[in-house]
Amino acid sequence: MLPGDRHTENERTGIPRRGLRTSASSAAEPSIWTLKVSSRPALVLYGKKDAVRNPGDRALSTNADIIDLCNFYASPLGMAAARSIGLALTPLWRPISDERLVGLGYATPYLSRFEGDCERSLAFMPAGQGAERWPQGARLKTALVGIEDLPLGDATIDRILMVHALEFAESPEALIAEAWRVLAPGGSLVIVVPHRRGVWARFEHTPFGSGRPWSRGQLTRLLRSATFTPSAWGEALLFPPFRRRSLVSIAPALERIGRTSWPIFAGVVIIEAIKQLHRGIPVATAARERRVSKPVLVPAGAGAGARACVAAPEDCRHPRSGSGDPTNL
Repeated sequence: MLPGDRHTENERTGIPRRGLRTSASSAAEPSIWTLKVSSRPALVLYGKKDAVRNPGDRALSTNADIIDLCNFYASPLGMAAARSIGLALTPLWRPISDERLVGLGYATPYLSRFEGDCERSLAFMPAGQGAERWPQGARLKTALVGIEDLPLGDATIDRILMVHALEFAESPEALIAEAWRVLAPGGSLVIVVPHRRGVWARFEHTPFGSGRPWSRGQLTRLLRSATFTPSAWGEALLFPPFRRRSLVSIAPALERIGRTSWPIFAGVVIIEAIKQLHRGIPVATAARERRVSKPVLVPAGAGAGARACVAAPEDCRHPRSGSGDPTNL
């Protein structure tokens, strides 16, 4: 892909995906970097975006678009949503010494809040979504990856924050299994997803109105099937997704009232799950042919002749004529 290209082709689905346009003033500066990680495909890291679309110009498609996400969180409604979710994440954020933190999906508005005590933090964004440069004015920590094939070793991460990822995943089971693989024993998986009963899932002018919403019961069954243990819950976005900027100012007051009056209608549900230790890492390759030794067993009392045929079956295929041994008949 050339730096000035506007559209790219998703290699896996064949669906056109929006890229990021570079401004004319920065045409001489590279906007794409390639990073090789062992034998895995190259990671494409995008430079600073130059988005000119106004928030709410069009609804998000099935796959979240990086420009729409950036524009939403830059709007007053997006900043109010990030503040609400950040406050709901704080009670769930147990301290981990020398923490290695990964944000999966579009988690940069929240990583900036919690990365202060981390030994290192990374922002992994799905290939179907696109990526932005983060953090601004510092060493790049963003990578464009295959969301079900993370370029990390087994048991290398202490915590994963998953935002705008699970609701757009083609295979939620594969995504959760990949998160289990890279988490260290006892590691924490924090998921933020649109709530099925919430008001935000019914309006398409926000990222929480696209993709698949989830209920508590669905999340619990999904995580337990991958041998995660849910340990804590939270809710956020207890105010309506106002379009008018003047109404967004009353969002904090409605958020406080909604926590006691209508928590069942929260816009997002937040869950923390702990990785258990007794699950093996599944093999993602095709089923291998199993070799079975033959014969397997010899019945008791079969006699010395039968046991001889078991030891050397080729000697028993053609019985010798004239032999008085009944096993050769």
